[in-house]
Amino acid sequence: MKKPVETRLVTAPHIPGPDSLGRRWKYLGEASFARTEPARLIQLLGEDGVELNAAANAGGPLLPPEETRSLYEWMVLVRVFDFRMVNLQRQGRISFFVPSLGEEALQIGTIAALRTDDWIFPAYREQGVALFRGYPMETLICQFMGNSGDFLRGRQMPNHYGAPHLRFAVASSPIGTQIPQAVGAAWTARIRREETVSAVYFGDGTTSSGDFHAGLTFAATQQLPVVFFCKNNGWAISHPVAKQTRAECIADKAHGYGMPGLRVDGNDLLAVYDVSMEAAEWARSGSGPVLVELVTQRMGPHSTSDDPARYRDPSLLEPWKKRDPLHRLRAYLESHGLWSAEDEERITRDADARVTEALRLAEPMPPPTVASLFEDVYAEMPWHLREQLAEAEQAEALRRLGSEQ
Repeated sequence: MKKPVETRLVTAPHIPGPDSLGRRWKYLGEASFARTEPARLIQLLGEDGVELNAAANAGGPLLPPEETRSLYEWMVLVRVFDFRMVNLQRQGRISFFVPSLGEEALQIGTIAALRTDDWIFPAYREQGVALFRGYPMETLICQFMGNSGDFLRGRQMPNHYGAPHLRFAVASSPIGTQIPQAVGAAWTARIRREETVSAVYFGDGTTSSGDFHAGLTFAATQQLPVVFFCKNNGWAISHPVAKQTRAECIADKAHGYGMPGLRVDGNDLLAVYDVSMEAAEWARSGSGPVLVELVTQRMGPHSTSDDPARYRDPSLLEPWKKRDPLHRLRAYLESHGLWSAEDEERITRDADARVTEALRLAEPMPPPTVASLFEDVYAEMPWHLREQLAEAEQAEALRRLGSEQ
């Protein structure tokens, strides 16, 4: 006789309220789950770098002075690195690059709010995130060149970097594939009882993908520790965000999945940092996932293979030039007596020198060896691969001999 199947009542997951876990949340809570109006844009600095609510902060800095200065220096480094890599591609020294001009604040503001044991699942425009996490700059340039100094040993497309030992997953070209991976890593952390968060980056175009829907649905139903960072820079290559969705803002999509959604000015580093800190704490505390929409503008091309002049009116960029994230934070620092023209000159010069030194180390590196084609698959190479490796090395030796004659 068959044993009767045991059934159990499935109840809806508990949705944390504003007093979840004995504290009141600054941005998260009931209002971020159920709204009758579009999500408000969270800002701490105006376009001129002036605090929007200085009276409430008693006129003091929003972050400790040294921390704010350090974050600004990281933004300068990202911009200098970006400029140098675009020039490197134009000179034919690398084949491809994905620039991030105008997105420095959202990169540094988010990664600075995460712990080093949190997992990062990037798209392919997160160079600043990678560098801040500890990715050596010369190794990152080696990845662009596909040489033997690359962690990935030249096996990935340029600008598709990763370093598992840094808890920085490898980027891939198909949009959205990193979202289910991030959710899976968060589920693993839950099973292992780890207090880590998965942070996943993607663009506005990815919200039209099936992986976005699947990932947010699973994360919400299982209340997993994931922070979804949607970088709404206005364009999915040549496709404007207005043709991606009829929603007034992407953060509002979170309500349909049963998770909170926040919309933040992606060019305001202090606001990005503040929101990201709370989103990570919310996810880490067991309250579930969060969708954070980072509103910015892609000031350059999608990649060095793209010409935005063919589909974007240059006048659309004019208002965003006034919102430049570096100019904005520098004005804030100057207003508090924390920055000077001499500081700016020194930091820019140091950043350029750092890139020059990284390039000096990366460019002479030889290509990956023929043997690397056969490695990293099996713990112990099987006989048939050993035979193929011997044949490949013999062919390579003959090729070199012929080129020398």
